[in-house]
Amino acid sequence: MELFYSLDGIPTNSCILLSTHQEATDYPQGNMRLAGCLTCGFISNLAFDSGMTEYSGRYEETQGFSGTFNTFHIGLADELIDRHDLRNREVIEIGCGKGEFLWLLADRGGNRCLGFDPSFQEDRLPDPGQGSVRVERKFFEDHQAEVQADFICCKMTLEHISQPRPLIAALKRTVERRPGGVVFFQVPDTTRILADCAFEDIYYEHCSYFSAGSIVRLFEEVGFSVASVETVYGGQYLTVEAVLRSESGQGAKLDTLAPHKELVASFQSRAELKVAEWQDRLDRLAQQERRVAVWGSGSKAVAFLSAVSRDDAVDDVVDINPLRRGHFMPRSGHRIVGPGDLAHTVPDTVIVMNPIYRDEVVAELHGLEISPQVLTL
Repeated sequence: MELFYSLDGIPTNSCILLSTHQEATDYPQGNMRLAGCLTCGFISNLAFDSGMTEYSGRYEETQGFSGTFNTFHIGLADELIDRHDLRNREVIEIGCGKGEFLWLLADRGGNRCLGFDPSFQEDRLPDPGQGSVRVERKFFEDHQAEVQADFICCKMTLEHISQPRPLIAALKRTVERRPGGVVFFQVPDTTRILADCAFEDIYYEHCSYFSAGSIVRLFEEVGFSVASVETVYGGQYLTVEAVLRSESGQGAKLDTLAPHKELVASFQSRAELKVAEWQDRLDRLAQQERRVAVWGSGSKAVAFLSAVSRDDAVDDVVDINPLRRGHFMPRSGHRIVGPGDLAHTVPDTVIVMNPIYRDEVVAELHGLEISPQVLTL
């Protein structure tokens, strides 16, 4: 592993609900020491300490209040149900969060679904129609490989696991108990993060980073054959489908590491330049006495505010998730407000943390009858 990006003093949790300003500003911080393997392309935070992260009932990470995200989520569920004939089947989701995707697979396919996630809350899901949903509030550990399923999915979870190989090996044993099963994973696309220098997508909970090549290598080495690798959601996510090697053909083609190595080698300098540009922009806005709101209070916002260190230049942090409102941002201490509050504070500039939501945010602002300058990362 070759070290290529360092950052100190970042909050060790981005989505925890913090009740007071003091709790937020005193929140534990850790360091980022990203290193890449020059053989397989895998990237990891060598300074990661799993004891400093928390996944509990106060971990509020859902994107399910966004119409843009829900359209994507429903479309993905329907696509998987149709492609793999997931009707009246046994389904497992590892890291199911609040269970929205598991519920879609149950409700729209009549499947019997089992989820694993310590942050799950029972009162967050409606009745799944003809299907059923059961969630164990625990991590999917090795002994859970005793369960059987026709379809296993794991969305936006593998990047939170510092040692991903044992999990993939456990899944292989699960699939072997019911031959013909399909494994579906979704992770952030690290190649996009490196190419776009998306420093806001690098934060403490994400201790493992995958390109298409590195995740294919992981699955292939464990004994799977990767049938497909795709980029979705505006190029932000990688999706991977795999089956046992004996049940597939040649599998997905591995990417070359040459472009990846070049992006890794230049990332620190490019990230520092991009952060400096945002610092200068915020400084100019402050000098012009413009009121600034950050739209989105999740991981991207925490990473952005931690990197630019211009807390006084940001007046409001906004989130459409009503469960996050009234809580406070780790480290910066900003109180999270709802979109309706902007009708009273009236920002001059809104910085949207995820550009895929820009149109949705603009429509919300128009509904409030305010027209600030809208910037995106």
